[in-house]
Amino acid sequence: MEQRSIGDTGLVVGPIMFGTSSLGNMPDTYGYEVGADRARATVEAIFRGPTNSIDTSNNYGFGRSEERIGAVIRERGGLPEGFVLSTKLDRDMETGRFDAARARQSLEESLTRLGLDRVSLLHLHDPEHARDLGEIEGPGGALEALFRMKDEGLADAVGLAMGRIDLQSRLLRDWPFDALISHNRFTLINRSADAMFDYASAKGMAILNAAPYAGGVFAKGSARMPRVTYQPADDETLAPVRRVEQICARHGVPPGAAALQFSMRDPRITATIVGVSKSERVAETLDWAQVSIPDAAWEELDSLECSSDDPEANRDYKPA
Repeated sequence: MEQRSIGDTGLVVGPIMFGTSSLGNMPDTYGYEVGADRARATVEAIFRGPTNSIDTSNNYGFGRSEERIGAVIRERGGLPEGFVLSTKLDRDMETGRFDAARARQSLEESLTRLGLDRVSLLHLHDPEHARDLGEIEGPGGALEALFRMKDEGLADAVGLAMGRIDLQSRLLRDWPFDALISHNRFTLINRSADAMFDYASAKGMAILNAAPYAGGVFAKGSARMPRVTYQPADDETLAPVRRVEQICARHGVPPGAAALQFSMRDPRITATIVGVSKSERVAETLDWAQVSIPDAAWEELDSLECSSDDPEANRDYKPA
């Protein structure tokens, strides 16, 4: 697949990166269970395919996502050649502590689970949920530790992965990140990350746009999965999703294909992170990336009114 650069770090990724939070078995977030065998088969399918990158985190399923990925890496005798593994530094999930010592501990935990001595791409994750931003931003904080890890060769590139756009935009201006991850904030129904993407693109940061299906609803359909951005949705919340589905039905286009390609066709976006929870979804994602979508469909989709509000403002956040 086409290769795109992560800043000036020398790392390159394809236009699709597979996300693995659901492989950590997080039913509070996704509404369903994912067992170890299913997760293993999914990771194997990713490694066999044409994409070259995968994204995980220290706290996905309290470490289960990394453990399951690491098991496959060990069985294979290492990562596929040229493969980019992205993971994240996370706060202490019991106390919320996120100082430099916790950041270092988080990386050590991740490397142990994954069976690696370094990672390609390392992000600071979810600072808005930590107990004290001062621990993260101040002298001796997690951000200093993140950039020190890059200097030490423990990561090729460093990024910022989080939800709140106001805080993320400020941190992107204060620190020289190579990349960012934003989720659910740039989709067919929400554009809250638009201005931030403009800024990051102008600065040469790699933009990794996650959750193009708005938490899965465009992949599975509003009738089957009446949840938007990981939350049960009423008819009012589902209305913009259904308008997209109606347009796609008229043009014979799978809504998942439209949602995926909406992100992929934006020139600012380096890669789109697509979460998958079973092996069949890997092939389906690659198929959707190739679906021919008529200009008339894009004209209708682009004309829809979209929200610029935080789509997770009222989310009951449950990390497991």
